[in-house]
Amino acid sequence: MKNEPFLKKDVSIFSIPEWEKRNPILIVGFTTKRGGFSKGPYHSLNVGLHVKDDHETVVQNRREIARKLNFPLSNWVFADQVHDCHIEKVTSEHKGAGTIHYDDAIKKTDGLYTNEQNLLLSLCFADCVPLYFFAPKHHMIGLAHAGWRGTVKNIAGEMLQVWIKKEKVLPKDIYVAIGPSIGPCCYKVDRKVIAEVEKLFGFDVGLFYEEVEEGQFLLNLLEMNKAICLNEGIPEKNILTSSYCTSCQENDFFSHRRDQGKTGRMMSFIGFKEGFSFCR
Repeated sequence: MKNEPFLKKDVSIFSIPEWEKRNPILIVGFTTKRGGFSKGPYHSLNVGLHVKDDHETVVQNRREIARKLNFPLSNWVFADQVHDCHIEKVTSEHKGAGTIHYDDAIKKTDGLYTNEQNLLLSLCFADCVPLYFFAPKHHMIGLAHAGWRGTVKNIAGEMLQVWIKKEKVLPKDIYVAIGPSIGPCCYKVDRKVIAEVEKLFGFDVGLFYEEVEEGQFLLNLLEMNKAICLNEGIPEKNILTSSYCTSCQENDFFSHRRDQGKTGRMMSFIGFKEGFSFCR
């Protein structure tokens, strides 16, 4: 696809080569639904521990990704995602959170960031928007989970404000990638959701949706999150947006909406990797 920033490394993993070229120890990407061991509706690379798939099989899938990334599972960090806007700074003390047991994940958090090495920030998805943040000059990386609730709660803006105000990162030094998610082609919502969209934006919200029948709208979460980032001062040239729709592209992606709620999860990931040898 033209100018698509997420490129497939193999059957299981997309990466962002443009970012990885900026830092030789950066590893960043998004998993597919292919190349794992799960059966039934979770076929095959389900990485979600909370979707009633066999627990040991999910861990086996995660270990397979760890092997491919050469980044040990013991250094991953997951969050207990609740469609809100809490941001957590991750340190080495969080290492391994949520990797084997969901109850160990960082509680009630939808955004993670760190400036430490040898930590792989990880969040799970099946239509919601994965947001990636990178400030090379400050050795700072982050992830956020933005469904419609997280988007209207301004999770992208919350992450950027933490970086700008608390971490003293200038907006011009921040790069953002908006990953594979359900596109406006497939994401139909009702007027209740549109009302929440209108509360967030103080400008023409009609840019983000199209009414296709009475009380039913096709919503563009990707453009909403891009607009939030632009409003926080991120230069447009610093923002990458994927063209992949998780609902349309059944071969590569799980989709909560398409699969009527019984499906697996993909994973966004970002980390600084240094000094690892082959691992599982």
